[in-house]
Amino acid sequence: MSTAGHHIEQHPDSVALRDQYDQAAENPISRVTDGLMLLAGLYAAASPWIIGFHGTTTLAVNDLIAGIAVALLAVGFTSAYGRTHGMAFTLPVVGLWLIISPWVVAGVDTTAGVVVSNVVAGAVVCVLGLGLTGLGLIRRAASYARRR
Repeated sequence: MSTAGHHIEQHPDSVALRDQYDQAAENPISRVTDGLMLLAGLYAAASPWIIGFHGTTTLAVNDLIAGIAVALLAVGFTSAYGRTHGMAFTLPVVGLWLIISPWVVAGVDTTAGVVVSNVVAGAVVCVLGLGLTGLGLIRRAASYARRR
C-alpha cells in the first residue's frame, strides 16, 4: 500500500474543517476579539514603560515576552485561524500568568501600578482567550451537528 503523493493536508475532511475555521475567523465577533487581543498583547508588552516599572527588570522582561506572545498569537488567529485555532487555549494560561506574575517573579517590588496593570492586562487576555477558545468549540459543535 503506497501513499506516495498523498498528504493529510489535501484530505477532503481536513480541507473542509480548515475552511470552517477560516469562516469562523471572518465572523465580526472573531475580528473584534482578535483586534482586542492584539491591543492587549501590545499593552502588556509596553506596560513596563507605560506604567513606569521598567526598573524592575525581571517583571519588565516577563511582561514584554508575554505581551509579544499574545500579540503574535492574535496576528496568527487573524491571518490563519484555520491553522492556528489549536493554540487558542494558551491565551487564558498566559493571561493567568500575567495576573500572578507580580507575586511569583523573583526580585519584584510590587506597587499598586504594577499590580493593577498586570491584573487588568491578564484578565483581558484571559477573558478574550476564553472567548476565542469558545468560538472555536462552538463552530466545531455546529459542524458536528450538521453532519448528523
